[in-house]
Amino acid sequence: MIDIVVVLRAEDAVLDFSTVLTAPDRPEVRVVVAGTGDVVVLSPDGELADTLAALGQRVRPGGVVGASPGPDTLSALIDRAADGAPARVWTHSPGDNRQSRGRLGRDAAIASGGRPVRHAVGYSPFLQYVSDEDRALTAADIGRKTAFVNRWCGGLLAEADPEYVVDTPRIPAVERYFDTDAEQRERLFALLASLGDEAAAVADPWEFGTSAYEQERLDATTAWAARWVRPDDGPLVEVGACEGALTARLEQKGFRVEPTEPNGAFRARLDATRPGSAPAGTEDLAALAAGRHRPGAAYLLVEMLYYGQDLALLDALPTDTLLVALEPGAVAARLDPWLAETTTWRAVERVELVAPAVEAVCRGRAYLSKRGSTGLVLRRHATG
Repeated sequence: MIDIVVVLRAEDAVLDFSTVLTAPDRPEVRVVVAGTGDVVVLSPDGELADTLAALGQRVRPGGVVGASPGPDTLSALIDRAADGAPARVWTHSPGDNRQSRGRLGRDAAIASGGRPVRHAVGYSPFLQYVSDEDRALTAADIGRKTAFVNRWCGGLLAEADPEYVVDTPRIPAVERYFDTDAEQRERLFALLASLGDEAAAVADPWEFGTSAYEQERLDATTAWAARWVRPDDGPLVEVGACEGALTARLEQKGFRVEPTEPNGAFRARLDATRPGSAPAGTEDLAALAAGRHRPGAAYLLVEMLYYGQDLALLDALPTDTLLVALEPGAVAARLDPWLAETTTWRAVERVELVAPAVEAVCRGRAYLSKRGSTGLVLRRHATG
């Protein structure tokens, strides 16, 4: 069986897979540099310096090679590299924090054609992985890796873009690998894309239905909202309702909720849980502020002001009450400075909804610290 290492860029093969390339008893290794379509054959009998030079000569400046070519192209490249031989595929993690690598890891696994696939943990500053194999580099191994970086990746050491920079956290001294199944793979990819549309690649990507932390947060948020608004006060407008985990809890308490969700996949799942109710709105925060067509007893902005929205939009929302929930760090960094300047809103309550906790995700493949949630009730200043 040969090894096929599928990477986005040539330097990735050395940074994350050097122990695959240089193992003393390695089989033949073929490196697919997916960003350029190159297939590099590395013989087990070849000189190690030649192996590294063959890859180093293919290193490109940051931004030149930046995207997965997709599963169909990767399938053809993997078949070409295998050339009919039984093969094992090594590739990036679908949860690599560099989204370009995460997408490639996902696409390469889809394109593997049933071959066994092993993922490198790679660069993942927010997740800790339960790995299946850890390979510690010797001093000589580390010397070869850093020498490769210094010779071939000099420009990338000064690169500003985090997708392409080569710095200390991206040059691991222990290369860690794990196996995964399709569901774990998709969940890792969705978690990586948690602030983008691709978070909807799987149902319930944040595991609201099974996470003890998320269940506590949602229950506490529901009880908090019910302390400030009564069902007969009028509708609650829930902005960014996702698949309706909070919506359902509020409706069970007798509230009339008008959820909005701009992501079509999330919105379809939300509507499927509310037969007989009006479809969820498609508006994001900007559209709601511009249209002013959804007056509400309160607007719920729960764990959704992480997308760089202009907080001045809140002034135009047709309500006198905002219920805002964010992790404490985001409250301190974004909301508090804005509150100190606004003449439209005042905070009348600040409460911890759930404390930080460490929790397993993606069916136990990884774990991370969840940062807690702080709720703020904002009232509009009286005018005139």
